[in-house]
Amino acid sequence: MSHIVVTGGYGFVGSHLVTELLERGDRVTIFDFAKNTRDTSIDFDRYPNFRFVQGDVTDVTALEAAITPDVDMVFHLASVVGVNKYVEDPLRVVDVSVTGTRNVLELSHRRGARVVFTSTSEVYGKNPDTPWAEDDDRVLGSTRTARWSYSTSKAMAEHMVFAMHDTYGLPVTVVRFFNVYGPRQNPIFVISKSIHRILNGREPLLYDTGDQTRCFTYVDDAVAGTLLAAGSDAAVGEVFNIGSMTETTMRDAVDMAIKIANVDSVSSTTAFDTAERYGARYEDIPRRVPDSTKAQRELGWRLNVDLEEGLRRTIDWARANPWYLKS
Repeated sequence: MSHIVVTGGYGFVGSHLVTELLERGDRVTIFDFAKNTRDTSIDFDRYPNFRFVQGDVTDVTALEAAITPDVDMVFHLASVVGVNKYVEDPLRVVDVSVTGTRNVLELSHRRGARVVFTSTSEVYGKNPDTPWAEDDDRVLGSTRTARWSYSTSKAMAEHMVFAMHDTYGLPVTVVRFFNVYGPRQNPIFVISKSIHRILNGREPLLYDTGDQTRCFTYVDDAVAGTLLAAGSDAAVGEVFNIGSMTETTMRDAVDMAIKIANVDSVSSTTAFDTAERYGARYEDIPRRVPDSTKAQRELGWRLNVDLEEGLRRTIDWARANPWYLKS
């Protein structure tokens, strides 16, 4: 039995990761700013090997109560996510990613714990040369465009992760997620928002032309890749793309959700103009496609759930959890 800390463990991916860790028998401490008491499908307190520590990763004193000397591994997921937050409060985005990650890394080094840092496909920015391999260039817009605050802060956090490894020998691994979706996701993202609106009898939003492409990754596959990376000695000091390599337009993804949900009152979409809503503080990415062959080759990771099946599972879960549709 390992003692594992998951920062942001009550979040979307974090809660799925914690479930897997508890089910396999690990001692798990969640460090988060609050418990998720709305989601009735989460009941971590029933596990005798579970502990919750409340706090903010920017507060090192609070973090010390979670990352104790007996901790073996830290999964660092705590982050501020959502395009609306990137453009409305970029300072908080940067503070949590940079200061919070520095705190986690330094304390993990003091405790002798391994760190798995969850990063994002956003770090590649708008590099037009897809698919993106792990060492490909980052291409970003102006620092006056608030949208890039998340990409930049996550990349800065990655720099710190690798610096701690190179300088102090801290065992670290970075995983970069590509458009993860599934049950429990906050309905502010394209898949979760579409499902939330459709099941509430409202037309889903189609952002701009709808021709932008993404590679959607079901949360179970993202968690599986994260655990494989954490369990591999060869993954220390490395970074892995964890994402589907099947490119899908926003329009096709939303249309697929409409078809699978099969709600009589919903058959089309509502246009959403990002320039009108966000102005110059936002800039979209036309294509986001990973090269995930490194994770396949070195970790044995495979995508098991395609978009159609993942949408079906997510829709079934949402229908079974009425609290979610009221949120």
